[in-house]
Amino acid sequence: MSMTLLLVLLTTAVTLAAWAWPRLFDALVYWPPGVARGQWWRLLGHGFIHADGTHLLFNMITLYFFGTVMELVLTPRIGPAGFVLFYLSGLLVAILPTHLRHRHDARFLSLGASGAVAALLFAYILLRPWSLLFVFFVPVPAILFAGAYVIYSFRAQRRGKDRVNHSAHLWGGAWGVAFMLGLEPALAVRFLDAVMSPASGGIWLG
Repeated sequence: MSMTLLLVLLTTAVTLAAWAWPRLFDALVYWPPGVARGQWWRLLGHGFIHADGTHLLFNMITLYFFGTVMELVLTPRIGPAGFVLFYLSGLLVAILPTHLRHRHDARFLSLGASGAVAALLFAYILLRPWSLLFVFFVPVPAILFAGAYVIYSFRAQRRGKDRVNHSAHLWGGAWGVAFMLGLEPALAVRFLDAVMSPASGGIWLG
């Protein structure tokens, strides 16, 4: 079984269990006072629960498609365990800025795998900037989607009216790019070359 499929199944199972047992949900959701009391598992646990079926389905579909590709790319270099650690580190890095901003806010809650999913998505876009992503069934070049996504997330985060943790999306995406560049710094130049040559489609790790 691939690590991506395992993550999808585990996240789905934990989410369904949390819907059935509210105490599990309360124990895993990111809640600043809980972290301050030493409940550090919330910094990862929040990524395995979701608010509703739409939230879960969207994240798991995105995780499966982009995770499957990135697992094939990364596993030869860092192994299956390394791939899972990359995913988990995406959850952690994505939530830390939120924790620093809201650590004294007892009313703040956050949940969902979006930070780690964004890390996988942006890692993929770094490798295949001109591949087509189907956004609501409309084909959009990945690099254009990334630019629009970042601009939208910045603006939505500043407005702060939709109860979505856009900060986690942004930091998760940034972590995906930073991880790939740390793994192979030459990707920066190769990415720019690929962006300037749409016909090339993109690059892969050698």
